[in-house]
Order: sequence, then structure tokens, then C-alpha cells
Amino acid sequence: MSKIIAVIGGTGAQGYPIVKKLLAPGPDGSPSPWKIRLLTRNPTHHRAKDLEALGAELYQGTFLDREAVSKLLDGAYGAFVNTDTYTVGAQAETTAAFVIWELANWYKVRHFVWSNLEYSLRTGGYNPIYNSENHLGKGRFGAFLAAQPNPIDGEGTLWTNFTPNCYMEMLNLFLAPEIQPDGTRVFYAPMNEDSGMWLVSQADMAWWARYIFDNPDKTAGQELKITSAQHTYREIAETFTKVTGIPATYRLLTMDEFFSLWNGKEIPIASDISVEQGGVSWETHFRCWWAVWRDNVLKRDLDWLRSVHPGTTTLEQWMRDTKYDGSLPQAVRDRLLKNNEDHIGIRRKKLATLDAAKEF
Repeated sequence: MSKIIAVIGGTGAQGYPIVKKLLAPGPDGSPSPWKIRLLTRNPTHHRAKDLEALGAELYQGTFLDREAVSKLLDGAYGAFVNTDTYTVGAQAETTAAFVIWELANWYKVRHFVWSNLEYSLRTGGYNPIYNSENHLGKGRFGAFLAAQPNPIDGEGTLWTNFTPNCYMEMLNLFLAPEIQPDGTRVFYAPMNEDSGMWLVSQADMAWWARYIFDNPDKTAGQELKITSAQHTYREIAETFTKVTGIPATYRLLTMDEFFSLWNGKEIPIASDISVEQGGVSWETHFRCWWAVWRDNVLKRDLDWLRSVHPGTTTLEQWMRDTKYDGSLPQAVRDRLLKNNEDHIGIRRKKLATLDAAKEF
């Protein structure tokens, strides 16, 4: 008999492929042991309808709504909880996480999987330059969860911290290269020569989420720091040219240079809370986010990850499989992240505007 997994955050860039993977047949073709209950603000959204067509049961509400979350969790075996910093902000997200955890225990959810991000502020010695809003909201609760008991041989709620990093698919969004008049792609960021981006494919995130629920004896009480590959910007450009044959280069900018290229950077990072109300601006958040990558704050054990998941995606493989050429139209880029699809506001200027400014 199938067991129910309650999913919060199942229509976004992370949750959408994870729900599909949880509903998919096993490697031997046997039916999935999992049924999905999906909490969604808008059951008529095309992503929610797509998942409903695959068998997910839709529950309307938000993760801030205690009653809606209670109904979602009641009778569920497991929970995959991916709250959205970019909607409510870190403070509300952390508070909501505690409430969801408490309700999961009350309703005797057996396996609680928290979609985490590394607590970069703590990892970076509490230096405020690493105070990235989404890492803060998720990482604080993840640190709490790691201190909880894990009753694998008794009654109670098991936990797993599912900790991915930047999606490879972001190479189609704000990591996308600028295309020069001659077709050359320029990958650019506020990084150093030795700064390595940990990148994870959506397919690998989905694989690990299914693995966690299929193997609680191996994953409960653990933080699984998920990734697919690490590359400097030089390596990203070189891999791109190797795959596509299209010339590519890279450009390393200062923080000030990088953020001078963005329109709308003063808007709040969380759509539900303005800067005047105490929200954090897009620029303030991403200066901290980029500092984490620039200074190689995050660590991963890629050898161990590949030993468990030999099919881990390489950047070269991802570029070949997706026919990546760095040229997705803006309208397509806007659909990659649900918040971008629903709330569009940030746009990049051309690198030429930065060069022109330097001439004066």
C-alpha cells in the first residue's frame, strides 16, 4: 500500500522535479510506493495542474497557514518541506519551519525531510558578509533539526537535512552568459580565479530526494549536502566551448561592478515584505550570496556523493543533455523559477554599459 508524502514547495524549481521523481516508477518498473499531497497557494497554476495529472492530490493554502499545514500532514507518512525565502523572508520562514516541525511531530509524521541550505553565516565564522537571506532562513532551522533525536528503532519523527546548492539550471537565468555581437559568450560574476561554484542539476536533486525516502535507514538523522559538480568560471567557459564549439570567455568583476549592471536591485528579495517593512533588498541579499561563492565557504564531498549516486550529472553532460547554448530568450528564462514567472522585476544591463562608464 502506498504511503503519503506531504509536500510543501512542490511547484518551484526544486520541488517540481522532486514530486515527479517521487511519483515515478522504481528502476525495475514497479509502481512508486509514494503518494503525494501537495500544498499550493494556487491549485489552478499550470505547474500544480501538471502534478495533479500525475497523481498528486492538491491542498490549497500556504505554509504560514497552520490549519492548512495541519490538514496536509494529518495521516502522512513523510513530509518534504521546502519553504520559500523569496516569498516571506528569512525571519518568517524560520518561524514557520518550527511550527511545521511541531505539527509533524503531533501528527506522527515518520520521516520529516527539510529542504535546507547551509548555514553560511555560521560556516563563515559569523562574518556578516556571508549573511545570505535564504541560507539564513533555512540554515538556522537546519542547525536546530540536526540537534534533535532520531528514533530510528522507536516511535517518533525521523529527520533528514536535504542540503543542495546552486542549480545548474541557473546558467539559463542570472548565471547566463552575455552574447556578444560576434556570438562569443561571456560568463561573468563577482568571483576570483580560484572561486568554485558548486552546481547541482534538478535531476540529481530529485534522485537524492527519492533516495532519502526510499532508504530511511541510511539517511535519517543525516545532513546530505547534495551537489553535482564544482567549477571555476574559467572551467564553465571552457566546458561550454568544448560542448558547443561556440567561443566563450569569462570576466571576473568586483561586487560594485557586478551590481551596477542590474536594474531593480533595490526591490525586496521577498515578495511579501517590503524593504520599508524590514525586508532585505535584492542587492543586499545577493552581495552576501556571491561572497559565499567567491570565498569558497561551502564544502562538499563529491567522491562520496558519486559513490552513492554513480549517475551524478557532470556539467558537460548537463550541457549536452539540455542542448545548452546560453541563448534562452528572456521570456523562457522567466519561467525557470516560479517567483520569476509570477513576479518579474530584475533585468541585466549589457557589459558595455560598465565599460562605457569606465571611459569617463
